Formats: sequence, C-alpha cells, structure tokens
Amino acid sequence: MHSESILFAIFLIFTGAAVLAALALAARQSLLIAYIALGALCGPAALDLVPEAGVIQQIGHVGIIFLLYLLGLHLLPQKLMHMLRKATAVTLASSACFALIGAGIAAAFGYALGEALVVGAVMMFSSTIIGLKLLPTTTLHQQHMGEVMIAVLLLQDILAIVILLLLQGSGQGVMDWAEAGRRLVSLPLLMAFAVAMERWVLVKLIARFDVIQEYIFLTAVGWCLGLAQLAHLVGLSYEIGAFIAGVALAASPIAAFIAESLKPLRDFFVIMFFFSVGASFELGKLGAVLLPALALAGAMLWLKPRVFRFLLLRTGEKPRLAYEIGMRLGQVSEFSLLIAVLALNSGVIGPDASYLIQAATLFTFVLSSYIVVKRFPTPIAVSDRLRRD
Repeated sequence: MHSESILFAIFLIFTGAAVLAALALAARQSLLIAYIALGALCGPAALDLVPEAGVIQQIGHVGIIFLLYLLGLHLLPQKLMHMLRKATAVTLASSACFALIGAGIAAAFGYALGEALVVGAVMMFSSTIIGLKLLPTTTLHQQHMGEVMIAVLLLQDILAIVILLLLQGSGQGVMDWAEAGRRLVSLPLLMAFAVAMERWVLVKLIARFDVIQEYIFLTAVGWCLGLAQLAHLVGLSYEIGAFIAGVALAASPIAAFIAESLKPLRDFFVIMFFFSVGASFELGKLGAVLLPALALAGAMLWLKPRVFRFLLLRTGEKPRLAYEIGMRLGQVSEFSLLIAVLALNSGVIGPDASYLIQAATLFTFVLSSYIVVKRFPTPIAVSDRLRRD
C-alpha cells in the first residue's frame, strides 16, 4: 500500500464511520455494526475502494493490543491470579461444550471430520474486543463483571495459542513439542520480567519525569508495544504481552492517568479493526455457506449465554450477573478468524470450511453487539437509562 493509498483509506474509514455512526445512533443501533457495514461497503466485495484490507487489519490489530493493555492497568496481579483460578473450571467446561456442538453442526452439514473438529474448536472462544469494548466500568458491579470476563477470555486465549501450535505442527507434518513446551514456559518468565522491569526501571523513570505528560504517554505506549512484541518473539500472542504490561503497572499511582490518556488512541485503532473485518468479508461466497453459518451462529448465540450462566452460578455468582456475563460472551472470537486462515493455509481445512468459520463469526459479531447494546449498559448504549448505569 502506497502512502497516498493509506491516507485515502484513513480518510475513507473515519469520514465514512462518522456518517454511518450518526445513522446508527439515530436508529438506536450499535456503532460496531456501522464500522463493519462500512468495511463491507468499501471493501473488495463491493465498491473496492480499499482493496488491501489486510493492511488495514494489521493496523487495526493494534486496537486489540491497547484494549488488553488498558484492561490490565485496572487489575492488580493478586486479584488476577484469584480470578484465573476461579474461572478455570468455567472456561474448560464451556469450551468443551461449545466445541462438541460446533463440530456436530459442521458434521451434520457434511463437512469432513477434520474440518468439523476445527469448526468446533473455533466456537470455543468469545470476542475479547467486543466483550470488553462494550463493558462500562462506572460501578463496582461492572468492575467485578469485567474481572470475571477478563479471566475467562485470557484462559480462552491460552487455549487458542495451543490450537495455533497444533495447526502449525499439522502444516509441517509433525508437532514440535519442544517448541510448544518453550512457549508454555515463556509465560511465567515474561510475567517475571515485566514485574522486574516495572519495579526497577519504569517506576523510577516515571517518578523522575512525571511532570512531563508527553514523556509519560510515550513511555506507556512504548512499554505496551515493547512487551507485546517480546511476547510474540517468545511464541505468545501480542495481546497476552500487552495485558501483562498493563497488569505490571496496575499498582502504580500513574496507572489511572495512563489508562485515560490512551483511550482515544485505542478507539482509533479499534475502528480500523472492525472496518477491516467488514472489508474482508467476501459476499460472493456467502451463498455456499449461508445455512451452516446461520446454524452455527444461532446455536452459539443461544447456547453460550445459557452455558456461561449455568457454570457461573455454580461458582457462586449472582443470577443477574451470571446472566449478563453470559450474554456479553455470546459471540465467537476474532481469534477464530486467525485460526480459520491458518488452518486453510496448513491444508487442514478447505476453503468452504474456512469461509464458514468467517461467516459464522461475523454473524455473531453483529448480532451479539446489537443484543448487548440494546439490553445492557455500554459506553455506546442506545438509551439514556443504560448510559447512566
């Protein structure tokens, strides 16, 4: 993509998003739907105004990284470990249920066993960016709900990394167990490194130059992206690295200032991410997978809230909170899109199965965000009552 093309794409994305966002708000719809619709309209399948949607998607991925970083800034390490222990049983049981149902639906529509297993695997995950972008943090009730959701989503991310390892091994013909073990060991080492850097370097630098807000901003961004890149280099995801970077700084007095100052930057990249999701959607291939995609999306949107509610009630959560968490985690994940592409490139699944995953994921993105915005408090709620909660 040439520099002129990038400038035109940014102009198109944000000008178009402003217009469609106004229409969406007037119609009491989610802004996320407006961003996805704009991408579908401007992408290769429609007007083809931004043919290189992959470049926009890579840029938009930064939004997910910042989202996890900001969430980590609000979560102390001790509380995180407690929530992870509490969420392990919920995550494993729910993932097994969603995988079996998803694989069963794919097999019922005639997909081969290997393809059905991959389809089932990607149904296990919920969207970090939708679940947490639509989560308000104005009350203790919402903060506790966010902690539970973060714990579940982080454990799902670890499961997704395991699946990515298996797919990479399948593409090479043999699983590299040494590489898998190295990645598993890398997680606690990365956490220890982040804590050490925060204690012996970052705190001292911030304390010395905290009157210069520009320096604090640059340090916060550099720390986030630096640890995200380090996580990627040792075989983990960028998102896990960014989240660890945030948790390491959570106890710092400057954490609240950093979180507030980075929100506009996060929103900039998140808009680009959802635009890229819509732009990557190939409408011409939808007919071939429409029925199974609708079946999968409908099953997950119905099943996930109920399964999460049932399991969370067993951990002692209140019925209303368990129900709301289940609804907020009712979609499939952006990780599913990545797994679909990797599985196709590895030869594990065919083009139809890959597109089935992408279509079902996009359907759940749209419908789940619409349901959540209509029924629960969010930063982009469709009623004054929900915005005040």
